Amino acid sequence: MNIQHYKSAAIPLLLSMALMQSACTTMDPYTQQEKTSNAVKGAAIGAAAGAAVGLITGDDSAERKKRALILAGVGALGGGAVGGYMDQQELELRKKLEGTGVSVTRVGDNITLNMPGNITFAVDSADISANFYPVLNSVGLVLTKFDKTLVEVAGHTDSTGSEAYNQALSLRRANSVSAYLVSQNIRADRLITVGAGESRPVASNDTAEGRTLNRRVEITIVPITQ
Repeated sequence: MNIQHYKSAAIPLLLSMALMQSACTTMDPYTQQEKTSNAVKGAAIGAAAGAAVGLITGDDSAERKKRALILAGVGALGGGAVGGYMDQQELELRKKLEGTGVSVTRVGDNITLNMPGNITFAVDSADISANFYPVLNSVGLVLTKFDKTLVEVAGHTDSTGSEAYNQALSLRRANSVSAYLVSQNIRADRLITVGAGESRPVASNDTAEGRTLNRRVEITIVPITQ
């Protein structure tokens, strides 16, 4: 599928996701707010071929990274401990990121933080905005506490400019975030840094608001399991 076809197909798929989510919500036991059930989120994301949140890195690559971390001395979680570990991490992330504009989405045992362009980077820039540092500090504290995880940092852009330019810009943005997390004592070997360019829009690029939503960084946190 070419990029242009993907863009045209992504929007109706995302609308379908929204309808699915509105129909199947559960009460978050921690925040007492409605949230979409994990099963529905997983189905919706699968239907949209990854157009919204989720791990971009292929499963094989992520598994190799996990094995390397285990060999390097990072502890792994047993099967029965994974859910509770990620529950507690999700709770702390939701508390620390409340009111920041960052969304926290749980799909299975993975947690994705969506950091939109209005708080991360200026247009056509890979320099972290000053008001974004406290957000990353909060994320860094949680990642330090819950260190049995692999962390993917993915940069995304809107469709303004060429695909090649946007791909490079998205990678520079992801690298900026990864470098800052390392400066906050997150192990570099826990991080996978990728640029998705304009290929995974979450909104229409035909409006300024949509382009702002597409200019984002997503941090996806995956448990390291045995």
